[in-house]
Amino acid sequence: MSTSDADTTPMTDSASPPTALGLEQRLKRLEGILSALEADELDLEKALELFEEGVGHVRAAERVLAETELRVEELLGDGAETRPLDGSDA
Repeated sequence: MSTSDADTTPMTDSASPPTALGLEQRLKRLEGILSALEADELDLEKALELFEEGVGHVRAAERVLAETELRVEELLGDGAETRPLDGSDA
């Protein structure tokens, strides 16, 4: 199996990514998916499969980040001033 095959092979048989992956693993997989999609060497079905997997990773990563933000806010307590993680002034 070549390196490009590893980048385009889905992590599971289904379109939904495994839930046991950490944020860093998801980001690394998303980079591989993006590289494969940008390579323009995939048939439409394979590209769609990778896109679906990527969407699943993005959604799971967003959940992890939201949960982490809540945990940080809880640790800081009610009296501490916090700002949104996205850098916007809310």
